[in-house]
Amino acid sequence: MKDIKTYQHKKILVLGLAKSGVSAAALLHKLGAFVTVNDSKPLSENPEAQGLLEQGIKVVCGSHPIELMDEGFELVVKNPGIPYYNPMILKAIEKEIPVITEVELAYQISEAPLIGITGTNGKTTTTTLIFEMLEAGNKHPLIAGNIGTVASGVAQEATAENTIVIELSSFQLMGIDQFKPRISIITNLYDAHLDYHGTRNEYISAKARITQNQTEEDFLIVNADQEECMEIARNSRAQIVPFSTRKVLESGAYVKDGWVCFNGEQIIETKDIVLPGKHNLENILSAVAATLLSGADKEAISKVLTTFAGVRHRLQFVATIDERKFYNDSKATNILATENALAAFDAPIVLLAGGLDRGNSFDELVPSLKNVKTLITFGETAEKVGQAGHDAGIKTILRADNVEKAVPVAFEHSEPGDVILLSPACASWDQYKTFEVRGDMFIEAVHKLK
Repeated sequence: MKDIKTYQHKKILVLGLAKSGVSAAALLHKLGAFVTVNDSKPLSENPEAQGLLEQGIKVVCGSHPIELMDEGFELVVKNPGIPYYNPMILKAIEKEIPVITEVELAYQISEAPLIGITGTNGKTTTTTLIFEMLEAGNKHPLIAGNIGTVASGVAQEATAENTIVIELSSFQLMGIDQFKPRISIITNLYDAHLDYHGTRNEYISAKARITQNQTEEDFLIVNADQEECMEIARNSRAQIVPFSTRKVLESGAYVKDGWVCFNGEQIIETKDIVLPGKHNLENILSAVAATLLSGADKEAISKVLTTFAGVRHRLQFVATIDERKFYNDSKATNILATENALAAFDAPIVLLAGGLDRGNSFDELVPSLKNVKTLITFGETAEKVGQAGHDAGIKTILRADNVEKAVPVAFEHSEPGDVILLSPACASWDQYKTFEVRGDMFIEAVHKLK
């Protein structure tokens, strides 16, 4: 960890806790700042805030008093999920107080170079693939960001021998200043989080910030199949490394004659890759490029791609029972993600889908259901999803109370060679606290079948 003096004796507000806020507050305190933490959860119900209080950090809990912004803060470190139209943030902007997110602190103290991954879909899988490939190549990677480990905590432990592989959301990237990965990746861009960003242009602008500080010594790995990604590349000073699943490129990562290739060199045959799905090929190509640019070899890449069965809850292979393969794709909380999952398989599919009703129809899903032989629905959207199945001509459409009860029904209506796929196309909050809980219930129910 770099012993920076930037924040010594500065008065700083950390707004919102969770893991990133706790880590940021403790780090700033260690760096000599006068830290105040403000969180909406009452202190009596807030063990994180209690722990910071024991460290000598000032804590204001239970509400967000706007008058707090009159106490002369020189910096605000906000939780990424807090929108910029929050009154506290608006007041900070009015007072010209800089507002950053915790990943900026991570960059400033890190002795290790960073590989940053952003995009709409595929961030977690790509981040995990790069980490596993670098690990197999003895490159001492560390993993951080939205994937579960807080970047500023990881950066405190990193040395120059490490590489930090960090998943980055648009929310986090809006709060950077100097942040600069040595290698940055934009997997793809689709409509997402427009309730937070307001417009697609604002969302894309937030994603583009990943490369705003890169120089000619750095690399931007970017999806050559999307014009908006290439537009970001044209405005970057980094060396551009394109990848494409659709065309053979003069340089970069692509597929040719059944091989994954990089800069003209064959890396691995696609038939040897165990991770299913055409959409995962995007993740694989960008991960291969980042790994090779980081000095790992083809052997490390091949070792991972012939064994890596997917990130938990993201088209994760669970088990084979009586010649039926079970996959957990509980992270598929929107129609596009379920479309990608369905496209991953050639075998007949028994699909489990449904969940929170956000008011939308599922007409867009109909064309992707052509390979679904049986549809089992659950949750608030059970009837709507069932209607999409009916429109797609699926003959067997059943309804279950929840995911756990849907699994044995799916098995009963399947045959050897079928894929039984949980890919809900909906958020989980009508029946489950998180998509992870929903996925865990599916896995448990699958194992009970054994």
